[in-house]
Amino acid sequence: MRFIVPSIILVISVIYLILTFNLPESNVGNPTAAMNYPLLIGFTLLGLSVLYIFSEIKDKKKVFTAYKIFSDKELTLKVIIVLVLCLGYTLLFERIGFLISTVLFLGALLFLINGRRKWIMNITVAVLFSFISWYTFAELLSVSLP
Repeated sequence: MRFIVPSIILVISVIYLILTFNLPESNVGNPTAAMNYPLLIGFTLLGLSVLYIFSEIKDKKKVFTAYKIFSDKELTLKVIIVLVLCLGYTLLFERIGFLISTVLFLGALLFLINGRRKWIMNITVAVLFSFISWYTFAELLSVSLP
């Protein structure tokens, strides 16, 4: 049971690295420069997953209680809602653009975490963070966002 998560992370890191090695070469500058950062992420994830597996092997005799957290139904429901919100964000991102989808996503997360009582703060943070992020990338750094 304790090796499920590190094994999944290990498989994901290997798949990520395979996909990274299949990235097309850049036509401008260094042809392999586009894969440098993804390779760093992939090898870091691979190394950390191996360390995670070794730490679980070392702690094999200790009582494993990590999945007890899912006995809390309210917390489990919130985790599922966050996963659904992330999926919705990825589906809406290209269709309605960065700014609107990010405001909706952050707003929904903040309402889930903070509740309705802090609705002014939730909306303000969602709108300001989204706008500042968009402005920084689109205007200051000239990064094209959907």
